[in-house]
Amino acid sequence: MNPYATYKKQSVVTMTPIEMVIKLYDECEMQLNRAIHFINDKNFYEAHTSLDASAEIVNALRSILEMDAGEIAANLDSLYEYFFKQIVMADTKKDIKIIEDILPQISELREAFVEISKLPREDLM
Repeated sequence: MNPYATYKKQSVVTMTPIEMVIKLYDECEMQLNRAIHFINDKNFYEAHTSLDASAEIVNALRSILEMDAGEIAANLDSLYEYFFKQIVMADTKKDIKIIEDILPQISELREAFVEISKLPREDLM
């Protein structure tokens, strides 16, 4: 295995749960931006691949929610369900506007998790 691949694998293994969530948001944003680019280029196969990847990421975010955590988890679950449906619709219609509508919301959630990650651990309990 090359050194960079080893480093990447180690960095994922040592991530905190919140760092992993942020990484998932980063990847989702990147895939959605790629989809916009591919739709503009009329490369619908690659657009589908990017939208499919972003839908899988949203499902991963949804699957790690601790639903017994209360109202915040329930609200996030509703948002993730909405994002998933919008991504599927954008993929079906190859509609950039749908993607552009959800990207700022995903970005805001990512930033919220970044801010949470800066809190002292005792404030998170």
